[in-house]
Amino acid sequence: MLETTGMGLLSVLILLPIVGAILTLIVPDQFHKAIKGGAVFFTGLTFVLSLGLLKTFEGGTFHFQFSEYVEWLPQWGISWHVGIDGLSLWMVLLTTLLTFLSTIFSVYVNKRAGAYFAMMLLLETAMLGVFCALDTVLFYTFFELSLIPMFVMIAIWGGANKKYASMKFFIYTLGASIFMLIGIVMMAKLNFEATGVWTFDLLAIQNSVANGTLWAQAMQIQPLIFWSFAVAFMVKCPMFPFHTWLPDAHTEAPTAGSILLAGVLLKMGTYGFLRFLLPLFPDAVRQFANVFVILAVIGIIYGAIVAAMQTDIKKLVAYSSVSHMGFVVLGIFSLNHIGIMGGAYQQLAHGISTGALFLMVGLLYERIHTRKFKDLGGLKAQMPWFSALFLIVMLSSVGLPGTNGFIGEFLALMGAVQSSFAGLYGLHWWMPVVAGIGVILAAVYLLKMFQKTFYGEITNPLLKRLKDLKRWEIGLVGVFVVFIFWGGLYPNTFLQPMERSLEAARLMSISGPGQGPSWSDKSHEINDKGDLVVVGTRTESGGWDKEHPGQPIMLANHFVKPEPTEYTAPQPPEAAHGGGHEEDADVEHAEEEEAH
Repeated sequence: MLETTGMGLLSVLILLPIVGAILTLIVPDQFHKAIKGGAVFFTGLTFVLSLGLLKTFEGGTFHFQFSEYVEWLPQWGISWHVGIDGLSLWMVLLTTLLTFLSTIFSVYVNKRAGAYFAMMLLLETAMLGVFCALDTVLFYTFFELSLIPMFVMIAIWGGANKKYASMKFFIYTLGASIFMLIGIVMMAKLNFEATGVWTFDLLAIQNSVANGTLWAQAMQIQPLIFWSFAVAFMVKCPMFPFHTWLPDAHTEAPTAGSILLAGVLLKMGTYGFLRFLLPLFPDAVRQFANVFVILAVIGIIYGAIVAAMQTDIKKLVAYSSVSHMGFVVLGIFSLNHIGIMGGAYQQLAHGISTGALFLMVGLLYERIHTRKFKDLGGLKAQMPWFSALFLIVMLSSVGLPGTNGFIGEFLALMGAVQSSFAGLYGLHWWMPVVAGIGVILAAVYLLKMFQKTFYGEITNPLLKRLKDLKRWEIGLVGVFVVFIFWGGLYPNTFLQPMERSLEAARLMSISGPGQGPSWSDKSHEINDKGDLVVVGTRTESGGWDKEHPGQPIMLANHFVKPEPTEYTAPQPPEAAHGGGHEEDADVEHAEEEEAH
């Protein structure tokens, strides 16, 4: 399932929610049940279809699978090119799952229900498009499209300060993304000057970076283009100091909007780091890795301290997202195998745990219409099921061993410690040490919040009439709890399929010209040790014969700074190179290549 020409499963997944959105808008608003049932059906069907990706996905390769290529605007080199690897596989499944669960929760919505669910479905299309796009213009289109439905959801169905929050969200994210569009055009121009082919195809551009032709005559402007992409992703994460839009957007957004904002939309930024920054700007990534780590550490501590000062549960969870996303950035820019694995895993863990927290805050708000600590207290006696489930979700956010939150933060910190104590990429030992304090602070503000909300005497008479969760609500939260323990007790389910893709991204960022992996070269693979090797023929599913491990090009060196060795990799056989538009670029290897 490496590649098909035409439309396939991924296109169906991306476009199906739009069909649902159109049908939802056609139904008159007075038919609430039909609108809600239709939205649940389309998001549920999209989720079920996305599970089909797992059936034939080959975890032993870093190349893109289920790839679809259709010329869109050939005169400008723009195509409908989509595909997934181990990284985007889980982001697609996380998106379809959280959208489905958010839609089920949204049965509480009655105001302009048709428009509301249409925005939910349109947002799902945009998010799926971001994680599947392999054309940079197509990626930018979906990246910007995601702003519109979220802006509308906050502006119409948000809280008292919804206009300010929606405008701030839109201006911040749109303004930063404009720089990325400029960078995309500059990358295409540089690739044209290097290869003579005008294209926005990500694989073709990355191949030019890997073989050293793209930056050979333009090294001085690599940092400029790097920051044009980086700023857009930093705002989306969001990283300190570009985070100020997030607490307002979270606080004013409807519950489903908060779930998707925390669970998926923030991940577009860190996904962009892994998909674009590491593979396309290797020199700039190594040069500025310490800047990102410092900002990540500041964000971890700052977010935790400010969260501890909040008087609103939802705003506390929003600032906790700033802190927890700092661990994702810390792991990624450690440029260490374990650190990058931890950063990518923390994306998934944060999406589950914080999405569940926002869901439970929403369930409480629908009953009492307040989130202030002064209006709460003593909920444990009134809502025992709610209290027990909230405690589990909260401990996952704290990073308790046995939950998914522990795995991601532990691996990210371990990777940062290894790189910093080795003196790599300008990192210093104090960075992961200070970041570790954020774990302690998270326990402080979350346990403090739990104590104020669930213990003590009931002083608000409205709380005495509260009823515990309904069965369907317990089931809704229970889905999150299953993944919390599954990810904490058996993380290899999620780590193993994305390990090759993440190792390839790391090698792309630390390799010299002509030494790193190329997505376009089907003879390139990552073996079980993490080494880059040249392999022969492939299986129909996209895998390769493990009994013939291939000829090493570059050794992994997971934990130390790679240094040139005396090893000489042989030239790959001609049989290793297949046809297809992705191999149009010159992929011939030099007879003599230095290995790391």
